Order: sequence, then C-alpha cells, then structure tokens
Amino acid sequence: QVQLVESGGGLVQPGGSLRLSCVASGSIFSINVMGWYRQAPGKQRELVAAIRSRGRYNYADSVKGRFTISRDNAKNTVYLQMNSLKPEDTAVYYCYVSGDTGAYWGQGTQVTVSS
Repeated sequence: QVQLVESGGGLVQPGGSLRLSCVASGSIFSINVMGWYRQAPGKQRELVAAIRSRGRYNYADSVKGRFTISRDNAKNTVYLQMNSLKPEDTAVYYCYVSGDTGAYWGQGTQVTVSS
C-alpha cells in the first residue's frame, strides 16, 4: 500500500504564489515518475508537470516559466512551486507517483486563484 499526502493548496490572489508538497510513503521502493495533474470543473484532468528519476522534466505549455517542479528523493517528496498564478490555474491539483509497485494518486488539494 502506498499513501500520497498533499499539502499547500489554498486561496491566493492573481499574481500570487503557492507551493504544493506531496509525500509518498508505504510499499514503494523505486520511484520513477513524480508529478502533478490538475482538474478544473467541467474539464479533463491534465498534466501540469512531471519529473523522472533521471531528471527529465515535462511541463504543460500553460505553466512554463511560472511553475517549477522539484523532488527530494531522500524524502520521497515532490514539490510544485507556482508563481504568477492566474484565475485559470484554479483547479484541484493531484499528486501522481509511479514506481516499481504501480501508479498512485493523491486525494487532491484545491487551488483557487481569485481576487
């Protein structure tokens, strides 16, 4: 069993910043991909950013230059630093981890960008 615990969501004004964190624990010993997806009301879940074990990064075009993903392998933790937030970034953000025992999702954390 693998657990993903997310934190850091909330309400922020346009132009503001938030930092999301996700800690993976349990029966996962070799993590390949750690990333973040988001789902806005009425829309499909989409990839925001992902980082692979060899340091390869993927970002959605809509967040390039504003969001930064990073990971701490020793802590099995992935972070998403979100700067210059826009109202269209409003969504539930989900942590995603895949490794030797399968793929896992967090419960989601709400990010709301509004004045």
